[in-house]
Parts: sequence; C-alpha cells; structure tokens
Amino acid sequence: MTDSAMSRLREQADAGDRDAVDELIQLAGELGDMAELRRLADAGYSDAADELVQLAEERGDLDELRRLADGGSSDAADLLIELGDLNDLRRLAAGGNSTAAEQLQELTDE
Repeated sequence: MTDSAMSRLREQADAGDRDAVDELIQLAGELGDMAELRRLADAGYSDAADELVQLAEERGDLDELRRLADGGSSDAADLLIELGDLNDLRRLAAGGNSTAAEQLQELTDE
C-alpha cells in the first residue's frame, strides 16, 4: 500500500469509518506497525489493543506489555503474570490485580 493510500485510510478511520478502522488495524498488524496500533488503541479501538498485545508478545517487548497492562489490558497483564517476574507481579498486585497478588504470594511462600 502506498503512503498516500495509507493516509487516505487513516483519514477515513479518523472520520469514524469502522471498515477503514478494521482495515487499518489489520494492515498495521501485518506490517508490525506498533505506532499505528498504539494510536488506534489509544483512540479506544480494542481490536488494535489486542493486536498490539499479540505483537508485543511475539517480539518479547516487555516494556510495551507493561505499558498496555498499566493502561488496563488484562491480556497484557495475564502475559506478564505468566512470566512471573517479581517486579511485574508486585506492580500489578499493587494496582489491584488479584491474580498477580495470588501468584506473588505463592512465589514468596516457597
């Protein structure tokens, strides 16, 4: 897709065209365009956030997963919990994530 076609697609998406939003999310995911996905996720499109979580997981981008978890993504939080990093567990537990608190308790009891 050319830059001008991508710009038109963004304009349509920004104007509220849901088909354009869906296409833009799919394209950004295929291209690995995390900045575009962040922009769309920050605009409230949960499909973009889901795609962003998936890309961050594939890339091992823990900073992005942390950012997403801090922004309320339960999928990103779940991935961080699975990894079992004590600092992440503490941070998530302090933010009210009961699963992280339970995991932290189990790890510190051992």
